Amino acid sequence: MTFADAQRSRSEDRRISPVFWVLLAVLATSAWAVTTGYGNVRFGVFLFVVSGWVVSLCLHEYAHARTALHGGDISVGAKGYLTLNPLKYTNVLFSFVLPIVMVILGGIGLPGGAVWIERHRIQGRLKHSLISAAGPLANVVFAAALLVPIGMGWIDAYSNPNLAAAMGFLGLLQISAALLNLLPVPGLDGYGIVEPWLSYKTRRSIEPFAPYGVLAVFALLWQPQVRAVFYDAVYGVMDLFGVSGAYASVGYALFRFWD
Repeated sequence: MTFADAQRSRSEDRRISPVFWVLLAVLATSAWAVTTGYGNVRFGVFLFVVSGWVVSLCLHEYAHARTALHGGDISVGAKGYLTLNPLKYTNVLFSFVLPIVMVILGGIGLPGGAVWIERHRIQGRLKHSLISAAGPLANVVFAAALLVPIGMGWIDAYSNPNLAAAMGFLGLLQISAALLNLLPVPGLDGYGIVEPWLSYKTRRSIEPFAPYGVLAVFALLWQPQVRAVFYDAVYGVMDLFGVSGAYASVGYALFRFWD
């Protein structure tokens, strides 16, 4: 392979996928429809939230991959992780289909884990922690992009109530995904942040339970008392942005257009 071929291959590995551009187009079009009242507004809110949620999942995984690339794992480009194409991730079912189903069924921002990082290429515990932290941070940034315009009064319940509600609900999903992912539970990014700092013996003793960590968390979330405490924390974060939880509640009601 010539140097020019290598450069071309690297450029293609990092070119944004047409699939992601389509997702952005759906997000923008549905936002316009909700704003103008074109068509069925509730279905427009549904499309806005679902497309925005999938875009955020892509950005979450991209953040992991990009940080891993700079940490030393150059294999992420060849795997297609830098193209923002959800079809390139290792498990589309658990990383995209299941999170979307959870949003539809219960309004829960289920974190998905999809990129396979070759950890042996990365040296230093801090780099490993940063790779795990990058995904939830992407959700926080996305939440800020949605909630700051509402909190600042640029989009509000008087000038554009439907869009404000849709953005509030999507913002709630981002916060819930970030908070869940930051739990130090095996299988979630929070555990990935602390794992490099644990002893080898501790890591080995926890390893057999890793496949069940996420299931245990969501089993607990289906308990009304635990769910109430969790959403109190989510609404508390929304309050920090100056956004009432009522926006998310109305947005969720609009999102369920089939009711």
